[in-house]
Amino acid sequence: MKYFFLALISFAILIVGVFGLRGDKFSQAPIEVFPDMDHQDKVKAQTANSFFADGMGSRRPVIGTVPKYADSGIMPLEFGVGRSGYYFDGKLDGSFGNGMPVELSLSDESDSIGFLARGEDMFNVHCAICHGKSGDGKGVVAAYFAKADPIITVPSLLTALPATHPDGLIYDVISNGKGGMGAYKHNIPVRDRWAIVAYLRALQTSNN
Repeated sequence: MKYFFLALISFAILIVGVFGLRGDKFSQAPIEVFPDMDHQDKVKAQTANSFFADGMGSRRPVIGTVPKYADSGIMPLEFGVGRSGYYFDGKLDGSFGNGMPVELSLSDESDSIGFLARGEDMFNVHCAICHGKSGDGKGVVAAYFAKADPIITVPSLLTALPATHPDGLIYDVISNGKGGMGAYKHNIPVRDRWAIVAYLRALQTSNN
């Protein structure tokens, strides 16, 4: 029994010697048995980081994402909330207009090519699921509709929106929806909506 108490006292002294008493300060970092995620592989805001080419730890939001808060006014500007004019509502003098808005700054061929490429990307993300990649109305959702009820169909954008329909009207349909199609004005920024319009016109032209 004597040796047990000696061993217990020795162990207690060892523990106190290694870990110290509550409130003690040490020149070296303490031993962390349970670190509780105190050390993480993360990049702190406003700090430099050599991993990125620009050396900045803070990154810009991914293009196309919607901010949760828009006190800075970014959301109303990019999504056209409460704004009027051809660029934001597709109307000229109260009627739907034609052509691309000047705000898009499509000054040369390279701008137009890049704009159409963006339109293709956005069309494939938001529209192709129903209307098909070629715009013929034979997307994945249309196939499920056909199995559930043959009467329910998804219109072909190549015929349901002929060239006689103004560009502004197509933009309005994307923004506010039509029939069974919901509005995308809260999902797709204004510029990307116009890019989809331009790409749709290219699809119609290639189909003819």
